[in-house]
Amino acid sequence: MDYFNTIVGQSPALDSLIRSARLVASTDVTVLLKGETGTGKEILATAIQKQSSRANKAFITLNCAALPESLIESELFGHRKGAFTGAISNTQGLLQAADGGTLFLDEINSLPVAIQAKLLRFLESGECLAVGDVSSYKVDVRVIAATNADINQQIDAGEFRRDLYYRLNVVPLELPALSQRTEDIEHLIKHFLALFADTYSIVAPKFSKSALKILKAYSWPGNIRELRNLCERLSILLAGRTIEPENLPLEFIRASDTPKATGFTLPETGLQLDALEANLIHQALNRTQGNRSKSARLLGLSRDTLIYRMQKHGVASH
Repeated sequence: MDYFNTIVGQSPALDSLIRSARLVASTDVTVLLKGETGTGKEILATAIQKQSSRANKAFITLNCAALPESLIESELFGHRKGAFTGAISNTQGLLQAADGGTLFLDEINSLPVAIQAKLLRFLESGECLAVGDVSSYKVDVRVIAATNADINQQIDAGEFRRDLYYRLNVVPLELPALSQRTEDIEHLIKHFLALFADTYSIVAPKFSKSALKILKAYSWPGNIRELRNLCERLSILLAGRTIEPENLPLEFIRASDTPKATGFTLPETGLQLDALEANLIHQALNRTQGNRSKSARLLGLSRDTLIYRMQKHGVASH
């Protein structure tokens, strides 16, 4: 089974990401997944693990933001009996439990600074030291980490070790926000509606063209998770019906009624529209090193429209 096929979508941004992830999966390299909350980092981490040589070994997940600092060290590295109040027996940590397999550290940006040095030591040498122990142990564990924050800002603020970031960031994979892959929204909706129809033994609803238009124009701050939750809610409440704009939550209607701010004001002296358009195309191509698909996304155009306008203005490929 190709586990990357479980990631729904056909957009250029997603295709590029999956191609890179396939290459990464065949190695043991440390991976850092970047992206906003709800973009599917854990799903991608699972696909990488399932396509790796460690697929039949342990796959353990730890959300670094879910535990207090006093427990994370013990959870990761284990502890000896009597190491602290309540340590009534020797307990192995997640790294030991994942020996031979993969450990997924979600929200690595929330890992306390005090624990970061021990994690760095493990990544560099494979050695771990349980809380309250004096001798280290070695394990063979591949680490996939994920962050929903800009770690560079945390480094500047003294909240994250620069050397650990470089050790984690061997192969960075950035998941695009849903607003950057709007062409996948309809594919995701079909997938989720079918999923919930099967889960709840109901007839899946359908979205009208006008409702779909609103969904594609929405900013999706909660990304794929927000879309999934919406599909689940509407599948239950409107099973077998056609969903119209008035059936959507108010925040979607309000967003569709709000004029999009462009941040651009027409100069009093006017402008040369053709020259401005040509200049913006040049800027987009420079920013993406000549990648037409990425440039088109930056400009809010289809790739074919970009090529047409490049030809119209005589803009050469980079």
